[in-house]
Amino acid sequence: MTTNHTFIFEKSLFIICILICISMLSPEVKAATKKYQFNVEVKNVSRLCHAKPIVTVNGRFPGPTVYAREGDRVLINVSNHAQYNMSIHWHGLKQYANGWADGPAYITQCPIQTGNSYVYDFNITGQRGTLWWHAHILWLRATVYGAIVILPKQSVPFPFPRPDGEQVIVFGEWWHADVEQVVKQGNALGLPPNMSDAHTINGKPGPLFPCSEKHTFAMEVEQGKKYLLRIVNAALNDELFFAIAGHNMTVVEIDAVYTKPFTTNALLIAPGQTTNVIVSANQTPGRYFMAVRPFQDVPISVDNKTATAIFQYKNIPTTLIPTLPILPLPNDTNFALSYNQKLRSLNTPNFPANVPMKVDRNLFFTIGLGKSDCATCLNGTRLSASLNNITFVMPETGLLQAHYFNMKGVFKTDFPDKPPTTFNYTGAPLTANLFTSKGTRLSKIAFNSTVELVIQDTNLLSVESHPFHLHGFNFFVVGTGIGNFDFSKDPAKYNLVDPPERNTVGVPTGGWAAIRFRADNPGVWFFHCHLELHTGWGLKTAFVVENGPGKDQRVRPPPKDLPSC
Repeated sequence: MTTNHTFIFEKSLFIICILICISMLSPEVKAATKKYQFNVEVKNVSRLCHAKPIVTVNGRFPGPTVYAREGDRVLINVSNHAQYNMSIHWHGLKQYANGWADGPAYITQCPIQTGNSYVYDFNITGQRGTLWWHAHILWLRATVYGAIVILPKQSVPFPFPRPDGEQVIVFGEWWHADVEQVVKQGNALGLPPNMSDAHTINGKPGPLFPCSEKHTFAMEVEQGKKYLLRIVNAALNDELFFAIAGHNMTVVEIDAVYTKPFTTNALLIAPGQTTNVIVSANQTPGRYFMAVRPFQDVPISVDNKTATAIFQYKNIPTTLIPTLPILPLPNDTNFALSYNQKLRSLNTPNFPANVPMKVDRNLFFTIGLGKSDCATCLNGTRLSASLNNITFVMPETGLLQAHYFNMKGVFKTDFPDKPPTTFNYTGAPLTANLFTSKGTRLSKIAFNSTVELVIQDTNLLSVESHPFHLHGFNFFVVGTGIGNFDFSKDPAKYNLVDPPERNTVGVPTGGWAAIRFRADNPGVWFFHCHLELHTGWGLKTAFVVENGPGKDQRVRPPPKDLPSC
């Protein structure tokens, strides 16, 4: 080979190498397929001097954290080896036109029968941050849950200083008894089931409980470094306060959406919500308790004991007794309201807040507690719950299948846009006429229309705070208030500039929350209270979002391994 040819060959080789290197650095090329195997299996676990069998994923409690990057495809094969039918929801992932991967049993799929498997196959598009996954059938999410960590695309930085380390922190609950038996007993009597015996941090209640020295989660930190805590509230029925003794936290994200940073000494997080905070290890090296306990501002029984974990500085002996943080009082409504008022979308060119300014469809849903006939129950009635006085009846086949295949008789699309009767929703407690109508009634929404939904608490039996979760979408919380929503005055006070964007909103006790979203995701999407107690009583419905005109704006065909009922 001549020198000239050699030069041309080497130059071509050099250019090819450069192109390969560029392609390797490109975020688009870096999108990967992440595969996970989830074995649902029963394992004996001991907490608080009690051992019992619980349903787990891969024998772990909490289950494994799913890691992916924005743009990745994720395949999770769920094999059910437990005695219960199972489905898993990937909470907060939008699942565009792909409700088959959303997971709520009898809404978007029939559950995975014992001995069977199903692959949840989804893309992560336009989302990054902390979300979570959990069982979405019966009360099995008491033990079947874990975090989802979505990293930004390669070379895309956080919109805040890069932390030196990070830690997933998941709050949960523990029952001595078998949770499903607890629920069955409550339902048979027509009463709320027994409350949990402890809260947990990463599956552990901490040393304030008996037999729990070894059941304490500890996070080691180094003096002068900053840490990102990815916090999930996986508790079934409790909004929770959280604080770290001697340390402030800077909130930077909620429900996988970046926020305007603000500093706080405690945070409030409802079931279903996630919150990312930055903590600086800037105090005297020592051991500091991280603590969590419920927020409940009405006289309803809750498990009010404090669960703890340890924020442990490096090289400090474990014999040193940690100090406890000062948490808000369990009924500190003012803290709860002021904390939520501080939450704001980042709203920058890279992370805009695309709030719908014009509303095509106005909905007004009242939350009601009530009762229904029950021949075997105490007093001949059982507690129930409703939206617009309708207690939702779960179907026996998946609603998305019924919608996709146009099956008749499974559901109706006549859910009312407003309650049947107007009354003083948050006035004196109402204890008469508490019976509700029952049905599998859904609300049909035109594709790409903009929706405003006002969720109004009522004093039917009792006011109470309710965390509401919408599957398939994020929404903007444009307003909240105490008392009855005022149609003439309250909309003028909306924040339409930088309202918090999330997938789960806490409707305040005896108050209301107004949310807006664009219905650009075709399919059937569950909308329910994330207090498992209320969901089981019927505090839920679903939206049927119609197909759009484009071929990629229609519900995808179902996967071949979709479970059958």
